[in-house]
Amino acid sequence: MEVKWHRCVCTVGAVLALTSMAPAADPPATRTMLQSERDRKPAPDFTLSNAEGKPVSLKGYRGKVVLLDFWATWCHGCKQEIPWFAEFEKAYAGQGFEAIGVSLDGDGWKVLRPFLAEAKIPYEIVLGNDATAALYGIETMPDTFLIDRAGRLAAAYKGGLVDRANIEANIKALLVKR
Repeated sequence: MEVKWHRCVCTVGAVLALTSMAPAADPPATRTMLQSERDRKPAPDFTLSNAEGKPVSLKGYRGKVVLLDFWATWCHGCKQEIPWFAEFEKAYAGQGFEAIGVSLDGDGWKVLRPFLAEAKIPYEIVLGNDATAALYGIETMPDTFLIDRAGRLAAAYKGGLVDRANIEANIKALLVKR
């Protein structure tokens, strides 16, 4: 698999520091509102393998509110969000919430397995590919989506670190609706 990412919002500060320019402040966190139910489109389905080689299909999560996170081990912002998403998983799993991390690491399980062994992420992690990234229009990372219980895209946090309070409020709002 050859995944080539040309830019990552999470590296802007590092690039500026390396070029001896004054480092930029962290970019503002990404906030978004939930789309109205009538405007929501079906989330593109995929089937990807987890660390045990078992297939994981997005369709298998119907009836749950899903946080779908596209990330990579080399992305600082992505790694910053993981503990937040782990907390959401622990806090809301009993209410029908699930998080899924789709790693877009070009070296695949070779880099992902050691990272997962150390990080001990409590939610499902699968290895993505160019086709899955294209389905969701991934151009920068982190990119995170909230999917409602009917399998429709309810919110998209594109190209930057999520605003933790905003995404948690949106998760709670989706969990209330049955």
